[in-house]
Amino acid sequence: MPEHPYQQIEILLSSADAEKIHQGLELVRKEIARIGSQEARPLFEIVAMLFHFDMLDRPDLVPVLNEAVSLVVGFGDWVIPELLHELDDGDLKAQLTIGHALGRIGADAIQPLIAEYNTTSNSDRRVFVLYALGKIKSPRVIEAMPLALEAVNSTDLELRDTATRAIGKFVEFIPSLQDTTRQEIIQKLQRNLADTSPVIRAKAVRSLGKLAKFGHMLPEERASLKSILERLMGIDEHYEWDYAYIVRREAEEAYQYVQ
Repeated sequence: MPEHPYQQIEILLSSADAEKIHQGLELVRKEIARIGSQEARPLFEIVAMLFHFDMLDRPDLVPVLNEAVSLVVGFGDWVIPELLHELDDGDLKAQLTIGHALGRIGADAIQPLIAEYNTTSNSDRRVFVLYALGKIKSPRVIEAMPLALEAVNSTDLELRDTATRAIGKFVEFIPSLQDTTRQEIIQKLQRNLADTSPVIRAKAVRSLGKLAKFGHMLPEERASLKSILERLMGIDEHYEWDYAYIVRREAEEAYQYVQ
């Protein structure tokens, strides 16, 4: 066994065996406790190797990946720019995991993520920033609402898709919305009900339903949404439902919040 603990950790975390990976993560915890998280920066790069696992191919490794994310979150605020830097890797699996990690860091990650969004023109990078912001469970996500509203009708399909979903996630944790913001959200989401992508139409329905569910709609807005949902489900007088099942399914889910 290598004498240096970092070498031992790297060997264990490079294993394809879940138990060995767990042992490696336990050693990382002990090392952090010994030297402090600020001094453990080299360990972040070793742990981040796990972000590249394909969880669909190796579902048995999901628990250790979750353990690795928890460990990374525990490093402290200094890990936020490191995670943003890791987005450059281009590995979709790793990027999704980084999004989860940034989301679990919480409110402290909001402003760095907003800054990252504003300093890049790369649509893919902006997608993952919005994805990460949508994972944050804090009222402070209202700070990121302008980004989502900017992107929700973007010509870039992935950015439009992610922003449409993110708005619905944001309103779960925002206590109240200003009238102008609420009206803009409703207007832009309703515009996406006519999107050529059924996935985006479905997410627009879901986010509108969340506005109703979490008390962000006035009575007349709820009534208007009720009529829209009835049309999408084909239960109004026109019987012209949305052809996509996923849209009709989301409409059925949202309908309970406007009754």
